[in-house]
Amino acid sequence: MCGIAGFIDFNKTSSEPVLLNMTNSLVHRGPDGFSTKLISTSSFDLGMGHRRLSIIDLSEHGTQPMNWETLWLCFNGEIYNYKEIKAELSHLGHSFIGDSDSEMILHAYKQWGKDCIHRFIGMFAILLFDTANNTVFCVRDRAGVKPFFYYFKDGLFLFGSELKAFHQHPNFEKEIDVNAVAAYMQYGNVPTPHCIFKHCKKINPGHSMLLNLDKPPAQISDITQEQYWNVYDAYNQPKSTISYTEAKVETQAILESAVNYRMVADVPVGVFLSGGFDSTCVTALLQKDRTEKLKTFTIGVPDIGLNEAPYAIDIANHLGTDHTEIECTEKEALGMIHDLPYYFDEPFADSSAIPTTLVSKMARKDVTVALSADGGDEIFAGYNRYDYMMRYGKKLNSIPGFVRKSMVGMMNTIPSEKIPVLKNKYNFHNRYEKMKGVLRNPSDKEIMLSLSQQFTDSQMNEFMKNPFHQLDTMYLSNELKAEFKTPLSYMTAIDYQTYMLDDILQKVDRSTMIHSLEGREPFLDHRIIEYAAQLPDEYKYHNGVKKRILRDITYQFVPKSLLDRPKMGFAIPLASWLANDLRELVETHLAKEVIEQQGIFNWEYIDKIKSSFYNGKKEYDTKLWYILMFQMWFEKWGK
Repeated sequence: MCGIAGFIDFNKTSSEPVLLNMTNSLVHRGPDGFSTKLISTSSFDLGMGHRRLSIIDLSEHGTQPMNWETLWLCFNGEIYNYKEIKAELSHLGHSFIGDSDSEMILHAYKQWGKDCIHRFIGMFAILLFDTANNTVFCVRDRAGVKPFFYYFKDGLFLFGSELKAFHQHPNFEKEIDVNAVAAYMQYGNVPTPHCIFKHCKKINPGHSMLLNLDKPPAQISDITQEQYWNVYDAYNQPKSTISYTEAKVETQAILESAVNYRMVADVPVGVFLSGGFDSTCVTALLQKDRTEKLKTFTIGVPDIGLNEAPYAIDIANHLGTDHTEIECTEKEALGMIHDLPYYFDEPFADSSAIPTTLVSKMARKDVTVALSADGGDEIFAGYNRYDYMMRYGKKLNSIPGFVRKSMVGMMNTIPSEKIPVLKNKYNFHNRYEKMKGVLRNPSDKEIMLSLSQQFTDSQMNEFMKNPFHQLDTMYLSNELKAEFKTPLSYMTAIDYQTYMLDDILQKVDRSTMIHSLEGREPFLDHRIIEYAAQLPDEYKYHNGVKKRILRDITYQFVPKSLLDRPKMGFAIPLASWLANDLRELVETHLAKEVIEQQGIFNWEYIDKIKSSFYNGKKEYDTKLWYILMFQMWFEKWGK
């Protein structure tokens, strides 16, 4: 795991110090070493920078940028099956001087060209420069675990693992895209392939780009991405007719392969164990055939009622892991907030980044690599919204429109804080607000958008000061063919390409890399989604039971009594924080003069949100948090 950054400058005005500054801005991603390479030709200068977090082949043979014959490589990630590919290449006549996956990539590209990607099991953001034909090949892994940003304007191409590297180049123009601002306000992140700045983009998961440096593009829209993998290729298949028992055996076999691949390292490896099904499954499959104890880690912030530690300890004791319970104070959690805009260098609003960052910090004291279980909910149908869709989708559609409209009107007059019992439930205030959108239009598409968006389209028109248009995102994908479409497959496929990609994976990448910890995601082995997408819905959701097949696999190793409890999640007490500890921060960043001088939002709308929240409408806590996170980001990066 590392950080990559660099440029292709057709104006030949970039320098070695600029490349060094871009590279070193990512020191947190790779504290073990760095190297740069500046290649100058008559028509362009190409700079590659690499910050190294040593995981595989700790010797100098793993140093990047790496050169072999006519190829130069700048690579962030891990190819877990590199030894098998390397053996195949050796059989074909290739010879190697080290034992890194980086060296294997060079030889694989030489042997098979861009098709080598289909052989890789892993997470990766790769840039390959071929001096023989002046081409640059850029590619991102199938699920999008590793980030890849790029910028192009006026003959300057920039690339990097994080946007902060671009700010180190004097010719980078950081012009904010109001369309991306609007998208962030709706989703809490800027959806891929878009970026908060104009002339910037992200490579889509499962996509690559080939740049011909002899014929440079005129503008960024001329740079086309080619898809080499699509999750819909799995969803658009007839459902498997395999029995449930056989499916459980085959699913477990793929899971075991995936988790064991992600233990490949020359440094200590641990597992984030929350005590939920996903992390318990990963831990159980890893520990069952090992004599040495796995290192497992759990975060708890008892001051705010966030404490999964008791559940995780029971499971760790049952499985026999070497467990560390990490307990933080509310003060430590609050202290993280001021640093978030620096590390999340695009606006980002998922508050669970706070505990994820805290557990990463503590785990780094003992391990360099940590496995997490992200992706289990999207692949095996674990979110509560899937349950709502399956239970209530048809019922909501059967309610006459005028009745649903009346229900929304009544909810608008009753703050969530006034509803007995439910007001104390996990995330109720936010769900209460989202339910209004579901009632307005309960179609599959609109339910998904209502549950995914914090602000409706009409609210955004009132919110934004200047005209904007909606960005084209995978939330609006129509790639799922009608003959294979079910409410469950529709929602899980959308989530895999949107919420998982731009929220969960961005959160884990930044939260772990802040502390130079490599995060690995076994559930995001592409073989798992390719198999699970073709399983019948009832194998994943059955009679109100979410993640059915994953539960039954896990029950083989851990008693039901230790696992059967409500889903917790990382529930940050936003309403309480915003009303008390963060009140001064809100008033500073959301002051009338600040908003009006900024010129992006209508002050009257923000004032209405603030006033409503502080007058008791706690369901506005997430909306207020979204605005605050943007304002703090803007203060750091947007001016």
